[in-house]
Amino acid sequence: MEQVDRQEGLDASAVPFDDPWYDATASGRDERAGAGAPGDGRPDAVPRQRVHSAAEIYLEVQRSPAFQEVRSRYRRFVFPAALAFLLWYLAYVVAATAAPGLMARPVAGVVNVAMVAGLGQFLTTFLLTWAYARHARLRRDRAALDLRWDTQEMTRGVTQP
Repeated sequence: MEQVDRQEGLDASAVPFDDPWYDATASGRDERAGAGAPGDGRPDAVPRQRVHSAAEIYLEVQRSPAFQEVRSRYRRFVFPAALAFLLWYLAYVVAATAAPGLMARPVAGVVNVAMVAGLGQFLTTFLLTWAYARHARLRRDRAALDLRWDTQEMTRGVTQP
């Protein structure tokens, strides 16, 4: 690795290394001779920017209006759709147990109301899946991808504990 750095014109000892377990100010020593701390009077002193932890970054993103809008769009679709499907399913189960005569009524030949309603359950499952995928693609995916990109940019260089 050092050989590769030297080929590119970089010296491995010149690359700054921040060790989170070593507190230079507490020990009174600074291993990096060329990097001064802010306010030490040296002209090459570079003020350090505060590095946020990954947890702080994710909390900041979670509080952002863009994230709240994505969550709101998700909830506005999922809660009513889940409620409607649950009511439809419960109506099917209650009708099957409370009104067996109605469910046994023939519709066409040997096909009865219960079979049509059961197939309707499958059909609504597929329709709901299609509607969810369409809603996500049209209303949430772009904003969610933008949030993911921003989050990855903010967490670049932050080590996970």
